[in-house]
Amino acid sequence: MTDNARARKLADRIRVIIAETLQRRIKDPRLGYVTITDTRVTGDLQQATVFYTVYGDDEERAASAAALESAKGILRSTVGRETGVRFTPTLTFVPDALPDNARTIDDLLAKAKAKDAEVREVSSGAQYAGDADPYRKPGEDEDGVDDAGSDSKGAASE
Repeated sequence: MTDNARARKLADRIRVIIAETLQRRIKDPRLGYVTITDTRVTGDLQQATVFYTVYGDDEERAASAAALESAKGILRSTVGRETGVRFTPTLTFVPDALPDNARTIDDLLAKAKAKDAEVREVSSGAQYAGDADPYRKPGEDEDGVDDAGSDSKGAASE
């Protein structure tokens, strides 16, 4: 049976180790502004997936991905040395899609806000098609006269 708490602790430790190693030890010029966002370790502690983001355009993202792949051996040996586990997990680097998804959601929210403003502008001078209060009150019949013989304003009917 797998120990999920142990896998989570190891994943957090691997994330910190890789981030510190990239900042202090790896001096590859292709490596841009890389942020390690998340790490997931399988239940058997054999595979670690490292999610990262890169600040920049597509060219810088591709260069940073190549730099991470070339530094994978150094990073794995550092993880093995600093974690002390029997089998050092293999590292797989995956670009995190979270910033792209957030940007898409922000764009959709901006479109919805513009549509709401358009509807609000169109409806600003609109009037009700019928009465302002289209609902019947209890005790009124269809003519607007209640059961006591007075209309809805309290006047007696003739």
